[in-house]
Amino acid sequence: MLSIISAGVAYLRHRFPREDGAVATEYGLLLVLIALVIAAGATALGLTLLGVFNEADASLVNST
Repeated sequence: MLSIISAGVAYLRHRFPREDGAVATEYGLLLVLIALVIAAGATALGLTLLGVFNEADASLVNST
């Protein structure tokens, strides 16, 4: 009975190899995409804030 179980486990291990490398690659790609989204959001926020401060500066210069 034990040899049948061992043969079944060996067959399953051969049939379904480990996918650790593929999983790590997928996580790496997800991290890169998340980093790109964060960088794009930070850039957009920075440009918006730059516009707000430039507008405030212009209104202060024109008021004096």
